[in-house]
Amino acid sequence: MRIDELDYDLPEELIAQTPAEPRDASRLLIVDRAAGTLEDAVFADLPALLRPDDLVVLNSTRVRAARLPLRRSTGGAAEALLLEPHGDTWKALVRPARKLKPGMRLSGNGIEVEIVEVGEAGEAVVRLHAEGSIDAAIEQAGVLPLPPYIRQAAADPGRYQTVYARAIGSAAAPTAGLHFTPALLERVRATCEVAEVDLRVGLDTFRPVTADSLEQHEMHSEAYAVDPATRAVIARAVAEGRRVVAIGTTTTRVLETLADPAMPDAGRTSILLQPGVPFRTVGALVTNFHLPRSTLLALVMGLAGESLIRDAYAHAVHERYRFYSFGDAMVIV
Repeated sequence: MRIDELDYDLPEELIAQTPAEPRDASRLLIVDRAAGTLEDAVFADLPALLRPDDLVVLNSTRVRAARLPLRRSTGGAAEALLLEPHGDTWKALVRPARKLKPGMRLSGNGIEVEIVEVGEAGEAVVRLHAEGSIDAAIEQAGVLPLPPYIRQAAADPGRYQTVYARAIGSAAAPTAGLHFTPALLERVRATCEVAEVDLRVGLDTFRPVTADSLEQHEMHSEAYAVDPATRAVIARAVAEGRRVVAIGTTTTRVLETLADPAMPDAGRTSILLQPGVPFRTVGALVTNFHLPRSTLLALVMGLAGESLIRDAYAHAVHERYRFYSFGDAMVIV
C-alpha cells in the first residue's frame, strides 16, 4: 500500500484539545460495511448496536505518568519520556538531546535519570534512581504523556485513562476506550459478554509512516498479554461464529496476533494490518479517527475497505467531527 493512499486533509481546528463531557457524549459515526452506509449517532448509542451474542474486547492497559520534567546539573531544563523498561534500564526519549551525554544525571521530583546512551534524535537508554519503589517515584514525579497535537495540559489527568484501566504500562492511551463511562460499560455488559486483554501502547503506534509504502515500513513491536481463560473465551466465540467487537486498534492488534495459535499468551507483536491482510477474529471495531499516513489508518482501511473509510473521513470532516485522541469515534459494523 502506497503511503499517499493514507493521506487526507484535516483542518487544524478539528483536532480535539479537550475530551467531551460526559465521555459518552462524543459523536459516533456508524460505518456499515455490508450496506456501504454512514450514519451519525452518539457514543451512548453503542449498546443498541451490539448483538446479545457479541463478545466485546477491551484493552485494559493503564497509561504511565511517563513524562518526567527534569533539571540538568547546570540548572537547565530537560525531559525524559519513558517508553518501556528493559531489565534495570528504560528505553526513553530525552531532550535536549544534543546537550545530554552518557553518565549525566538529571534530577526531578524525587527521581534521578542517568543517561546510559543517547542518539541525535533523542532516543535514549536511561537508568532510574530513587529511594524506595521506582514505579512510585515515576508516578510522583511524572505527568501523563499527552500527544504533541494536544497543546494544553489536561485539567483532569484521569480523562486520559479509560474507566477500566488496570495494569500500568503504556506510554499512550487506548483512545477508543476513553468514551466509556462506568454506566455505559455496565450497559454493554448487560447486553453481551465482555473480555479484557492487555497491550502496552507505545508512541510508535501513532507515528506517521515515512517510507514510500507500507511494505518498506519497519513495524514497531509492543508487549501484550492475555489470560489463558480469556484466550479460550475468544477462541470459542470465533468457533461459534459470534461477532468479536474490538474496542480500539490496540485491542485489534492483540486479537489478530492471538489468531495465530503459535503465538504465546504473552509476548510482543509487530503485526501490521492493512488492506489485503485478512482479519481472522475481529468482526466489528470501535475506533477514533487516526492521523494521516499512519499504520492505524491502514488497519481501519483493511477492515472496512479503502473507499468506504475515505468516504467516512470526508464525511467526518464535513460534519465537523472532532479528531484524534480526545476526539469522536466511529464503529465499523
